[in-house]
Amino acid sequence: MIERITPEYISTLQPGQIFVFGSNHFGHHAGGAARYALDHFGAEWGNGEGLQGQSYAIPTMEGLDSTKQAVERFIAFAKDHQELTFLVTPIGCGIAGYTPHEIAPFFADAQSLPNIYLPESFLKMAQ
Repeated sequence: MIERITPEYISTLQPGQIFVFGSNHFGHHAGGAARYALDHFGAEWGNGEGLQGQSYAIPTMEGLDSTKQAVERFIAFAKDHQELTFLVTPIGCGIAGYTPHEIAPFFADAQSLPNIYLPESFLKMAQ
């Protein structure tokens, strides 16, 4: 399998690239990758999930079960939007306080999609 690894630091995006970040249900993008998405990639204050500008929010602050369901919705969205390339950041592993070991398994189905790039720490968990 070809590994598609999200760059460790993303400061710019090409057309069709989407910055995927962890959010909270309320869309209060006050810190971390969420704040960067708000300031640079079109994330919308008050929008806690889904495509917004050149970013996609996945809520991670409401517990692991909720996060897993949100990741499943994201993967379904990505399957339906093969024209876009999704650069997933290590969602849930910053302010939300989870580890790659806890979050990476939620992305198992994403590894077969050519338009989803994952953090190296998530790929290591899948090996």
